[in-house]
Amino acid sequence: MTATPESRLADLEITLPVAAAPVANYVTTVRTGNQLIVSGQLPLVDGKLLITGKLGDEVSVHAGVACARACLINVLAQAKAALDGDLSRITRVVRLGGFIACTPEFTDQATVMNGASDLAVEVFGDAGRHARSTIGVPSLPVNAPVEVEALFEIV
Repeated sequence: MTATPESRLADLEITLPVAAAPVANYVTTVRTGNQLIVSGQLPLVDGKLLITGKLGDEVSVHAGVACARACLINVLAQAKAALDGDLSRITRVVRLGGFIACTPEFTDQATVMNGASDLAVEVFGDAGRHARSTIGVPSLPVNAPVEVEALFEIV
């Protein structure tokens, strides 16, 4: 029997939160053709930021990795809501985009983003292997250290 994304999440002891409503003039997801685009998600846990600040300053790489993982959990919550509760409709994680709030000297953005990338592979197996961009930025909304967006292929 093939494991489903939901069963893999359960094995990882991850319960997806209720998808957060947008906080500005945008939608959280867009479906077009066989693609689902999920707007950038912050590392919210129980409605609050996991941590605030910048990498290379008050936020450690370890904490940044945890934030990227939390962002992807929120991306998956948005995807599940957009797909009528069925993550099995995702056939491929096509691309993840990561934004890392950091000091100008910080250069471990890729390591931080692995928190999201590793979870994508854990949940979707080989279909979770994706293209990726990760960039350092001077700041993110509400002083979040990480934001992650996604593009999925769906059926």
